Amino acid sequence: MNKIASQGSVRTKELADELEVTDETIRKDLELLEGQGVLVRTHGGAVPARRGQRELTLTERQLLNREAKQAIAKAAAQRIQPEETIFIDASSTALGVTQYLPDFPITVITNSHDVISALAGISTVELVSTGGVFESRSRSFIGLDAERSLQRYNIHRMFFSGNGLDLQRGVSEGNSRQAAFKEHVMAASEDVCLLADESKIGRRSAFFFGDCTQLSTLITTSKADKSITDSLKNLGIEVITA
Repeated sequence: MNKIASQGSVRTKELADELEVTDETIRKDLELLEGQGVLVRTHGGAVPARRGQRELTLTERQLLNREAKQAIAKAAAQRIQPEETIFIDASSTALGVTQYLPDFPITVITNSHDVISALAGISTVELVSTGGVFESRSRSFIGLDAERSLQRYNIHRMFFSGNGLDLQRGVSEGNSRQAAFKEHVMAASEDVCLLADESKIGRRSAFFFGDCTQLSTLITTSKADKSITDSLKNLGIEVITA
């Protein structure tokens, strides 16, 4: 923890070499420390836990739990049906859905600059941008104009993520404007599908924007807290393990 505080990040292999233990030992220690809320694991290492003082950029978020996010994104894309209108938010997990879209006509609404870039020019996708105020850290459009644009559409499926899912309080975000925007998308969507790896299950962030009862589906991993996923099932929420 002294090293992560002074350097801003640590690498698993470097720690294993320095402490003369196996990589697996370091990974287990990092997993334990992440559970205590003092750090966040990344691909190949860890960074300090974000305690509301700094929102991670999209690039930084893409490095976290990459394999889990890709598995979740693939499972999400398999739910899409022909001619549906879907919403993909600006989260790193939802961005992965663009890699697995089925080869039939759909409409994709998004507030994500990177989703627009990924899908531009694909003939089977009618691409709709919400517009709004561009937020550089998340590379997304938010604000009143983005929220109002949603009123024109019936969204069949919403694919989104957040910083945490708490059984009592619901889904939360670290950014108040992102939370407000996602609340509007949920209200406009028939099927509300949360994409959340195990690190987000049972966590709370600064701003809550949706109750668990508003969720239709949770796609997560086998490492997610079973007591929480079982409780969600009891609420009538479909829980899919990727």
